[in-house]
Amino acid sequence: MITTFVSAQTRFLEINSLVNAGEFTKATELIDNKLQSNILNADEITELQFEKERLDRIRKDFNKTTDDVLKFVQKYYPNANESDLANWENDGSLEFIIIDGQKWYFARAASNLFRINKETKKQKELVDGFQKDPLDKFLEKYIPEVLDEAANGQESLVKPVTFNLNYTITVNPNVVPDGEIIKCWLPYPREGHTRQTNIKLIEVNSDKFQIAENDFLQRTLFLEKIAVKDQPTVFIMKLEVTNYNESNLITPELIKPYNKNSELYKTFTAERLPHIEFTDKIKSLSEKIVGDEKNPYLVAKKIFMWISDNIPWAGAREYSTIENISDYCIANKHGDCGIKTLLFMTLCRYNGIPSKWQSGWMLHPGEVNLHDWCEVYFEGYGWLPVDQSFGLVESEFDDEKYFFLGSIDAYHLIINDEYSKELSPAKKFPRSETVDFQRGEVEWKGGNIYFDKWDYHMEVKYK
Repeated sequence: MITTFVSAQTRFLEINSLVNAGEFTKATELIDNKLQSNILNADEITELQFEKERLDRIRKDFNKTTDDVLKFVQKYYPNANESDLANWENDGSLEFIIIDGQKWYFARAASNLFRINKETKKQKELVDGFQKDPLDKFLEKYIPEVLDEAANGQESLVKPVTFNLNYTITVNPNVVPDGEIIKCWLPYPREGHTRQTNIKLIEVNSDKFQIAENDFLQRTLFLEKIAVKDQPTVFIMKLEVTNYNESNLITPELIKPYNKNSELYKTFTAERLPHIEFTDKIKSLSEKIVGDEKNPYLVAKKIFMWISDNIPWAGAREYSTIENISDYCIANKHGDCGIKTLLFMTLCRYNGIPSKWQSGWMLHPGEVNLHDWCEVYFEGYGWLPVDQSFGLVESEFDDEKYFFLGSIDAYHLIINDEYSKELSPAKKFPRSETVDFQRGEVEWKGGNIYFDKWDYHMEVKYK
């Protein structure tokens, strides 16, 4: 049986043992006792406070009962029972955890079942009918147009798209006392990329705001507002930005040897714990996928194809609750865009191919959302985008099929060029999202304000 394993990583062995055994209540009580003991140093206090918060976040993510899951599943399998759930749990299709002796399913476990498991996916299509994803239909038509224009003009950057973006964070009423200051970090587009230009701030609904310098790899617009009793606190940012499609045709034989003594190579082929680690699982999987191949592009292509074929997309837990995201992807055999991306990056780095994180928003017509992808470095070509989550495009032509291995469409808005980096100004309390930065962050003098206390909303208009 595959169950989600929660591993505590504090320096207190007795707390770790309780967490690892699923005894969250006892672990929390012990944490509280230690926090009240007045014998801890500042680092120990911070560590235990976050571990307590992390356990609470896990409870929020795993909030569905057996009855909840059965109710969803029985739309497609009317006679489904707990024995069927057990079978799907055993093959890893249903994600659950035991907390204080009770089984809790991940909030999106039931819907994920019909993405992860091939048999249940077919059954859902029989009941609901098959409908091609609108994004897939858009890309299958759009990508050939991009490639044609790039080829005809012999240019890499083509078909610019200008976006007007309206982004809003709304903090629920009475989350903080009347009159208190709420601080908010909004995601702000990065400069320095040839495919992302003319970034303009049109409007912000606060006199107190600042845009982070572009040196901050997770870029922010920071603002403050005063809470008013019984009223939501709303933060608004309106932007304009122009993005280009980037088309790169790669000839594997033209890739040059890496300078393995360069800072670029050493930095971006290194482990970055906890999420990029060359574990025994990574080494074994790499050997299975890569074999004897040495050409960097062909190695990356093998990794890209394997993940596309073997790791289905599924809704994910909050990253702050996952100990090692690439390892989680291998163990659970599914993942969302960021989870699949980190597995791709880890396998690339292990094989000596520099890779780095990139993320932000996807702004495709009819499909606006948060999104993660990455870049890889090939000597002679430079840094090239890779969208592992978009994966293989359905086409008989290789330049279309492998478009997202080295090229990218204009509808990817870049907010981050790394993960788990400092925000500006520095956040006092632990972030709601400790890895990525796409929704934003909110806090007040009393602590972090977690995702369940506020909502975000994106509106996009195309010029």
